[in-house]
Amino acid sequence: MMPDLGKYATEVLSAYGVTFILIGALLAITLIRGAKARAALRRAEEETARHGKD
Repeated sequence: MMPDLGKYATEVLSAYGVTFILIGALLAITLIRGAKARAALRRAEEETARHGKD
């Protein structure tokens, strides 16, 4: 069910499309950076554990 947007339908739908694309990009960037941070933390913890056993 789509409301009648009149003569501004193209602009409104374009704005929605750009918004969804930007939100998706921000979500992807956040997930990628989070994975990199977890990997870096895991490496740091392994390094600390290795040096602690020496």
